[in-house]
Amino acid sequence: MPSRRLVAALPAAALLAASLSPLHAATAADTQARAGEAAFRTLYKELVETDSSWPNGSCTLAAEQIATRLKAAGYADGDIAVVVDPAHPKEGNLTAVLRGSDPKLPALLLLAHIDVVAAKRADWTRDPFTLIEEGGYFYGRGTSDDKAMAASFADAMIRFKQEGYKPKRTIKMALTCGEETEKALNGVEYLLKHKPDAMAAGWALNEGGGGSLDENGKPVSHGVQAGEKVYQDFTFTATAPGGHSSRQEPHFNAIGWMAQALANVNAYDFPVNLTPAAKAYFGASAPLYPKLSQPMAAVGAGKATEADYAAISAANPSWNATLRTTCIPTLINGGHAPNAQPQSVTANVNCRIIPGEDVEAVRAKLAQVGGDEKVKVTLADPPQPKSSAPQLTQQIMAPIEALTKEMWPGVPVIPRLATGATDGRFTNAAGIPTYGVSGMFADPDGQGVHGLNERIRVKSLLDGRAFLYRLTKAYTQ
Repeated sequence: MPSRRLVAALPAAALLAASLSPLHAATAADTQARAGEAAFRTLYKELVETDSSWPNGSCTLAAEQIATRLKAAGYADGDIAVVVDPAHPKEGNLTAVLRGSDPKLPALLLLAHIDVVAAKRADWTRDPFTLIEEGGYFYGRGTSDDKAMAASFADAMIRFKQEGYKPKRTIKMALTCGEETEKALNGVEYLLKHKPDAMAAGWALNEGGGGSLDENGKPVSHGVQAGEKVYQDFTFTATAPGGHSSRQEPHFNAIGWMAQALANVNAYDFPVNLTPAAKAYFGASAPLYPKLSQPMAAVGAGKATEADYAAISAANPSWNATLRTTCIPTLINGGHAPNAQPQSVTANVNCRIIPGEDVEAVRAKLAQVGGDEKVKVTLADPPQPKSSAPQLTQQIMAPIEALTKEMWPGVPVIPRLATGATDGRFTNAAGIPTYGVSGMFADPDGQGVHGLNERIRVKSLLDGRAFLYRLTKAYTQ
């Protein structure tokens, strides 16, 4: 309850809101969270229609456009920065801060990337860099990944300033470039190194989570990403003297050695290594999959047998990847003529490693599994930053669960371990626990993310915008 002194200063509308029942208060909060939709649509349209793909687009332009909107809302120049590496003039990033009243409280970081995967107009049904609303969807490159979240965060920061919101906990925002390609400068890495104060936070909200819809568009579950697997490529190399192809010498054929080594790797299953998020995911998902409810529940309870793990792994490749490190051959190159024995063969094996596992131990295991000392296994690139999966504390989960219960009654909140990669791998490694959560529900077909005709449901976007606005306030009031 507000103190009497505060009550005396409140306007009539605020007094009315304070006197409402919990149900009505929640409705009022949702109404406030959905206000200003026209302005949000304008911001979202501008962001989607700004090509920020590598190498032809410009993240810097997109960052500057949002910075202009933040300034118009009342942010001081010292609270906004478009951060550009001079060597990468089109790969700029945006940081902003809304200062809290209690500087002792660790800040909340809102993290999203504004770069997108390249899109070729000739391949798309619609212009990928024109926002088109059709049949209940927004179409365009980045409509889902990740400009939906970036626009929602920018919109929330603008509205907080316009409303005069005074958070207890400082709110920081970083809209970054370079998440979608290894060829570009990674904005999160750059900011952590060169602008650490802009990134320092108690925890971060990021992409990687979100809701799942069934084939009929009904919400099934709301996912929270807590950790992600580590990406690592390994190079397999085999060399031999070579010779005329008429001289069959199995013990001197580099392609034969490589073929056997890769076949062994392809057939190998790394041991199960459950993260807290993976354990929680299977336990919470058990009621949703009747045919596998027993083994899933056993995993969630910490009582799974090898047969339980085998049943889950066989049912879904993504579930198998959630249980263990996975490595598969992805590229091979060798030989120099059709009538000659090969002198050199190389192959790439791509691994997605469970957080906390040692990259060198994985390399050694691949060499052992390959089983041929003639095939050398080395790291294709330096190891990425080591990070552990963040803890699913009540401070993090309780607001997510409360809002989900109100906005999507009966929909369970389910933690998940990402089997792909986001910029959270850098913030987690820097000691900023990073959680993927958006309130945006996606179709089961993936909505064209990274592919053709990317889309997001209009309702999903607007619901997610309201959810992220309210979640940010819940963490910072």
